Amino acid sequence: MKRIYTSFEEIDKDLKVLKLQKEIHKEEIKLNYNGLKDDLGFLNVIGKTTGYIVKRALALKVMRKIFG
Repeated sequence: MKRIYTSFEEIDKDLKVLKLQKEIHKEEIKLNYNGLKDDLGFLNVIGKTTGYIVKRALALKVMRKIFG
């Protein structure tokens, strides 16, 4: 929907709003990128994998004790 402006002040206001929205989106992208970088970091992946393996090994050990 096109907007019809009646003054330069309205145009300036909308341009300022759009500029701020652009900056907000840029910051959100930076945060998401940094979060993804942290999530896929070597130590984080190793830690999560180790935790998963330990959890499964303990579950297997418990199941063996229960079911002999």
